[in-house]
Amino acid sequence: MNQHRDSSEATPAVAKSVPPALPRRRLGPLEVSALGLGCMGMSYHRGPVPDRQAMIVLIRKAVELGVTFFDTAEVYGPFVNEELVGEALAPMRNEVVIATKFGFEIVDGKIRPGALNSQPAHIRQVAEASLRRLGIDSIDLFYQHRIDPSVPIEDVAGAVKDLIGEGKVKHFGLSEVNALTIRSAHAVQPVAAVQSEYSAMWMQPRVEVLPVLEELGIGFVAYSPLGRGYLSGSLNENTKFDGKNDNRASLPRFTPEAMQANRVLVDLLDEFGRRRGATAAQVALAWLLAQKPWIVPIPGTTKLERLQANLASVDLTFSELELSELDLAASKFKVQGDRYPAEQQKHVGR
Repeated sequence: MNQHRDSSEATPAVAKSVPPALPRRRLGPLEVSALGLGCMGMSYHRGPVPDRQAMIVLIRKAVELGVTFFDTAEVYGPFVNEELVGEALAPMRNEVVIATKFGFEIVDGKIRPGALNSQPAHIRQVAEASLRRLGIDSIDLFYQHRIDPSVPIEDVAGAVKDLIGEGKVKHFGLSEVNALTIRSAHAVQPVAAVQSEYSAMWMQPRVEVLPVLEELGIGFVAYSPLGRGYLSGSLNENTKFDGKNDNRASLPRFTPEAMQANRVLVDLLDEFGRRRGATAAQVALAWLLAQKPWIVPIPGTTKLERLQANLASVDLTFSELELSELDLAASKFKVQGDRYPAEQQKHVGR
């Protein structure tokens, strides 16, 4: 395996062939593939928007390769990502699980910065609109994207419970929440899954969130499992981000200084992978899969070769000693740079 040192070496090698059928995992009552596909970057926050038809082909190829879990949201675009996912998955709707989200205020097609809205009437409006854009009869997993401090979580859970009773939603999810919020919501409407950032760069969920999920039988969906692409080794201090449609341009962790300092963690994963014939990205995903059998990472990509490489990580296993060594080394490393700017940071972990 070649080490990735700059953005010109962005395409990872495939350590092993992609299995004909991916293993399955459970998110509460939902059964999904062990790795899902985060679709946000196909429309939003990841630089120039790829060709739409090419992304439809990629999503359908993911299904062929065994992926059954696809993640989108109304704010990705806004709206266009749901439309893309809906069109791509229409021919195989009965084979897949589609997750989308509510919770932001969108006015005239634009997201109002920091404007959260989880009023029950608004949740219903979002559900109806998402159903239309996705072209489906029922949303498999409907997450609250961010906590709205003006609406009690019990009211949010009650609104989703009503939608479930009407058959418009099948399962309830939460994103970026703390243990108390999880318990309060779950008491009103059982939560199938909690989605939060989790990777070798951000291990905070294991402190408070994962224990309560294990206790309550709730699944965990890990977004940005590759640190928004950083852990693939394809980004460095010379990488430039498109400020118009790539939120990494505004994230403290993606300043040139932070990316240079955090390279130590990528090198750690790279070195570990080299012994196993795997890439740093594959090690990062396999490490997450090894944490708990009910954790499902959802790496995003716009390239077939990277999709194949990511899926091959399900074949990479660790001995207890290897996992302990990797855990210890990664946990000792202090990542430079917060994951969000101060204003956005206020909306997570509540």
